[in-house]
Amino acid sequence: MALSIQLPTPTGLADYALRGTPLARPPAGLKFNRIAYSAAHVVADPLAAVDPWLTAAVDWDATIAYRQHLWSLGLGVAEAMDTAQRGMGLDWPTSLELIRRSLDAAKDHPGAFVASGCGTDHLDIDAVKTVDDVIRGYEEQMAAIEKLGGKLIIMASRALARVAKSPADYERVYGRILSQARQPVVLHWLGPMFDPALAGYWGSDAVDAAMDTALAVIAANPSKVDGIKISLLDKDKEIAMRRRLPSGVRMYTGDDFNYAELIAGDGFGTEPFHGQSDALLGIFDAIAPAAAAALGELAQGHTQKFHDILGPTVPLSRHIFAAPTRFYKTGVVFMAWLNGHQKHFTMVGGQQSTRSLQHLAELFRLADVANVLEKPELAVQRMKSLLAVHGIDA
Repeated sequence: MALSIQLPTPTGLADYALRGTPLARPPAGLKFNRIAYSAAHVVADPLAAVDPWLTAAVDWDATIAYRQHLWSLGLGVAEAMDTAQRGMGLDWPTSLELIRRSLDAAKDHPGAFVASGCGTDHLDIDAVKTVDDVIRGYEEQMAAIEKLGGKLIIMASRALARVAKSPADYERVYGRILSQARQPVVLHWLGPMFDPALAGYWGSDAVDAAMDTALAVIAANPSKVDGIKISLLDKDKEIAMRRRLPSGVRMYTGDDFNYAELIAGDGFGTEPFHGQSDALLGIFDAIAPAAAAALGELAQGHTQKFHDILGPTVPLSRHIFAAPTRFYKTGVVFMAWLNGHQKHFTMVGGQQSTRSLQHLAELFRLADVANVLEKPELAVQRMKSLLAVHGIDA
């Protein structure tokens, strides 16, 4: 008998019969022809005696176990990024401890990719008055991460967006940081839909003008830039930018609306990275087995199988990342809970409250259709427990 559950809809409760088929785990040692980072979430410690809106309490064992899960699937980990609630509950001291623990754990997984977020979020933004203050902030985090042997993702800075007066200020800051980097970094361009405080990044509200500045920074330092992750939710802008990147510099898609077609690529030009995107995605946390299976098929030249697996996950991702997009982390953690990767649906900063029960019910349906409910019986049991907390006997 098919599993079923009553779920809330805009017009009341309705029966829902599950119809998805959990994907088989991809074979161990699967090789990809794209670099694929999953920006990974953190698991909160719900038993910690802290004020959860004010203090980050992390369940370190469960958090690292999830990274080991991602590495076992062949995915890399983008550590201490916005998916880990950086700047929305996760402070810099806790972020640095997370980076340290993740790098240590990666040593047990030969070939595991880890890149770590380097930003300026430890600064008192009201005390930041000049770009020199921003540079010093970046340098402090950069030194701490590189001391651990970490590869850097230079995160977009709210402080820089606030004090920069022109594109030249961005060129100065990034030129200084890149000149000091011990190994090539990943740059990070997060659109205002992810963080309203980053509006006008790269010195302009006009995306094309901002892109020119970012490209100028990369062109001036090509040996110091592994790639750039852009999260603008605009596939045409991403394609336009990747075609203009210097040879050898990767485009890491951060487009959680259009990732399947961007990763598959369009084969443009003779420079390989101009015709395809690698990946640095928050949604890969929520759909990790599907992402790994699809990437494995793509590496074998099975493009249609790649789309058959990954395509059904796109409606789910668009729902998780629906406006207000910055609250997408709630859906990512909800998926981890449904799939048994953590024991509770509690988040750092109390962020589990940022999405409605209606939103989570639709997420459940879309996850089933996308075949990414790894243990359907457990998912139904946990969804029923959530509904019961809200007074619904499902």
